[in-house]
Amino acid sequence: METLLALMVGALIAAAVYLMLARNVLRFLFGLILISNAANLVIFGSGGLTPEAPPLIAYGASAPPGGVANALPQALVLTAIVIGFGLFAFALVLVYRGYQNLGTLDSEEMRIAEPRE
Repeated sequence: METLLALMVGALIAAAVYLMLARNVLRFLFGLILISNAANLVIFGSGGLTPEAPPLIAYGASAPPGGVANALPQALVLTAIVIGFGLFAFALVLVYRGYQNLGTLDSEEMRIAEPRE
């Protein structure tokens, strides 16, 4: 299971780097979101993958039994997903507004502060 997760993270990072090298700002944004998702999978995998043993504490016990997944990385990933969605929505609005004002999504043509020689 960990091998499949590592391959998935590698594929996500490869696709994200490919998208982020494009001149299109929207592709860059999608690449940034893919890297965020890959980082979330790495954090999620660090807590351990145990589909047959959920991290639940039995009634009357003070700790979960041994060999269960750590719940802290799961909580961190859930928080990161919410923050990442907020960042994506804000950046998408910025890209849309930039397209409305400039008429292009090409990063080389969005040079208002640095005019061409």
